[in-house]
Amino acid sequence: MSDERSPIFGDRPWPEHYTFVPAIRVGGTVYISGTTGTDETGRITAPGDIEEQTRQIFRKFEALLASLGGSCDDIVSTTDFFTTTANYERTARVRREFFRRGFPAATGVLVAGLLREHALIEISAIAVLRTPRPRPAADITPA
Repeated sequence: MSDERSPIFGDRPWPEHYTFVPAIRVGGTVYISGTTGTDETGRITAPGDIEEQTRQIFRKFEALLASLGGSCDDIVSTTDFFTTTANYERTARVRREFFRRGFPAATGVLVAGLLREHALIEISAIAVLRTPRPRPAADITPA
């Protein structure tokens, strides 16, 4: 397995002055930077609604992982940074929508604020992409 680091930018231009990337792949592991519930213009999709902001974050994760042949089911760990506990329990509904094959390890951190104005939650994740298992030699028929 390669230890080469491959940055993943998605389908949007990425500003050169940023000192981080949206995600980075090392071998089969993908490290996804903290992500907020923004649309393609960078605006929060649902001000005041932590559930919908969480849903938008996981939509973005799903699209990023799909571009690599994966899905949210490949996520093995998440860290939630949230500014309020009001309605935080509703984020569990969103997790059930996106994690169909079992839940990842998770950490939740209550913070005083987030850099993105009106963001109630920011989530980072680690995914391990599945690779096809090689068939045993006995199953391979010579050509």
